[in-house]
Amino acid sequence: MSPDFWQGKKVVVTGGGGFLGRFITDKLKKNGADIFIPRSKEYDLRYREVCAKVVKNADIVIHLAAVVGGIGANMDNPGRFFYENAIMGIQIIEEARNAGVKKFVCIGTVCAYPKFTPVPFKEKDIWNGYPEETNAPYGLAKKMLSVQLQSYRQQYGFNGIYLIPTNLYGPGDNFDLRTSHVIPAIIRKIDEAIRRKEKSVTLWGTGKVSREFLYVEDAADAIIKAAEVYDKKDIINLGNGREIKIRELANIIAGIMGFRGEIIWDSGKPDGQPRRCLDVSRAKAEFGWSAKTGMEEGLKMTINWYMKNRKNL
Repeated sequence: MSPDFWQGKKVVVTGGGGFLGRFITDKLKKNGADIFIPRSKEYDLRYREVCAKVVKNADIVIHLAAVVGGIGANMDNPGRFFYENAIMGIQIIEEARNAGVKKFVCIGTVCAYPKFTPVPFKEKDIWNGYPEETNAPYGLAKKMLSVQLQSYRQQYGFNGIYLIPTNLYGPGDNFDLRTSHVIPAIIRKIDEAIRRKEKSVTLWGTGKVSREFLYVEDAADAIIKAAEVYDKKDIINLGNGREIKIRELANIIAGIMGFRGEIIWDSGKPDGQPRRCLDVSRAKAEFGWSAKTGMEEGLKMTINWYMKNRKNL
């Protein structure tokens, strides 16, 4: 991170009060940036005139705001997830262009990749098929923003970049079982089983699918680095390059937490995409970034945070 780059710059971080956003804004503030976080209760980004207010006089916009959730939330809200993610992104990019914003950093989603993308996912494969059905509306809404940024670069010379982080986890994650992703859901279910002295815990799906996970602070570092130095049209994957099956992940979490009971897999619940792991070589080549936090280290920090804060969740 380059403090000289951020000193005095006005930076708008949509979603800056969220899981990833808090790590990014904390780092930027420490390096002298003038941060504005438009909170959703006051600034509804579904409305164009609000987006215009938010980006006025900004030097850089980092667009993190999204309506998100796990497989269940995606299946329950496909229309909402498509519309709200698309309309927010489309309008804030347009208003950033109108306002003369110098750099726009858009955070996409690994859900945008086709269901059967060859592993590891290369950026060039993102258009080679339809996304996994349970989260396709969300993934496609976010993917359209990459098209918008590339077309705006071509027509208007607008400097917008598009980054695709893999599944994030870490302290401060969402542990609400109705909307959480896989790691916080497993942690919470195992903790509850331990406290109830239950001999088993039931988890979604078969556990046979694979995922890749990126510690949230590593993701924040990557986004900040890209904002400083990356100015090309090509999308960039952000991940750690390690693929892990959900069964193995659950066993690691259970081991860290000291759960010795049986893990039961509810195969009646959907698995989502069969495999997910990113090729992260472009990020290394373009701006010298690679993930630093190992899986078990990151899980231990996440579990420790949860145990200290669970009463307030």
